[in-house]
Amino acid sequence: RTATDMLLVNRAADRAVEGLTLPIPQGARIFVDETYFQAENARYALSSIRGALSEAGYAISRDREGADAIFEVRAGTLSIDQLRRVFGIPDMRVPINEALNVVSIPEVSLYSNRDRMGVAEFSGFLYDARTGLPLGAVTPMIGEYKIRSHKALMMITWGQQRAQPGNRDPGSSWTEF
Repeated sequence: RTATDMLLVNRAADRAVEGLTLPIPQGARIFVDETYFQAENARYALSSIRGALSEAGYAISRDREGADAIFEVRAGTLSIDQLRRVFGIPDMRVPINEALNVVSIPEVSLYSNRDRMGVAEFSGFLYDARTGLPLGAVTPMIGEYKIRSHKALMMITWGQQRAQPGNRDPGSSWTEF
């Protein structure tokens, strides 16, 4: 993955957990169970979840024994989506023989744009650390972070070409050159 791809996914993870609260009193000690949280960039996303819980007023427990509640989290997705729109002829790969040789034909367009979007989706449930009784569920938390670039007449490009570290808002792709 490129650095831009990783930043897109990480910013989406940060956005997914903005305003995260649990259906228990603030100050409760929470153990985040990451057993079923399997995804690329999982470490960053789990840290974002812990950070959001801490910001919401919960104490983070390093082990189950010291916790009031267990928050079992799972990842729906932590990935990149890409979408390209072309007004003209898109780039193509054309097979030229049975030996699977191909010829690449470049894009011939008046205008095209490309969206790259990091998408993060998490959910989980909460249960009492001592009794195992359910305390509630957290419905899917979804976040996305998108950058868009434009091209006119096959050569003139503008827009966001990459995500900027620390930048929480990608800005307007129409005004960035």
